[in-house]
Amino acid sequence: MLAATGTSGIDKRPVPGPVHIAIPADGASGLAGDTVCDARHHGGTDKAVYAYAREDLDLFEPDLGPLHAGVFGENLTTRGLEVTGAELGERWRVGGVLLQVTAPRIPCRTFAAWLERDGWVRTFTAAGRPGAYLRVLEPGPVHAGDPVAVERRPGHGVTVGDAFRALLTEPARLAGLLAAGDDLLPEIREKVLRRAS
Repeated sequence: MLAATGTSGIDKRPVPGPVHIAIPADGASGLAGDTVCDARHHGGTDKAVYAYAREDLDLFEPDLGPLHAGVFGENLTTRGLEVTGAELGERWRVGGVLLQVTAPRIPCRTFAAWLERDGWVRTFTAAGRPGAYLRVLEPGPVHAGDPVAVERRPGHGVTVGDAFRALLTEPARLAGLLAAGDDLLPEIREKVLRRAS
C-alpha cells in the first residue's frame, strides 16, 4: 500500500507500549513519535489526534481486505464508540488524556493514493464514516486497549456525521451546523457563513 505521492505521515501502525499525547504546536501531531507532513490540513491544536472506529474499519474489509489499526491514517483506533455519532465538542477520556471532538476528517487524494484505490475519495465519502479529529484538553499517556469514556456530550445534536455530510454532500444542511455554537471550529463556521451570504 505504498503510493508515490511525496512525503506523507498517513502510514500509522499500532504500538505496544504507552504513547504520550500532548497539546501540539501548530502543524504538529499531539502523539509522541507521530509525524505531520501537510500542516495545512493536519495536526495543530484542533486536529491533534485523528480517531477512527475499529467497527468502521471492519465495514471496509470486504472490499479492501484485512485492515490494521492506523491504516486510514488514524492515530487512535477506538472500539465500542460510535465516532460518527459523536457530537462536536464531545469530551472523551482515554487513559490519562482528555480529548475533545472538533471536526470530521475530509478525505483527500493522499488517502486515496495510500490505499491505491481509484475512486476512493468518493467511496469513503459515500460511506459517511469519516472518523473524528480531536484537540487535547489534558495531556497524558494512553495504552492500547484503554477504554474511551464519554465525559461530556454538549447536547446540541450536531454530530461528526452531520458536519461531514453538510460539508461534502448535503450543503443545504450547512446552516444547521451553527447549532453547535462554540463547538463549531471557526474555519467551518466561516464556510457556513460564506455559503449563507
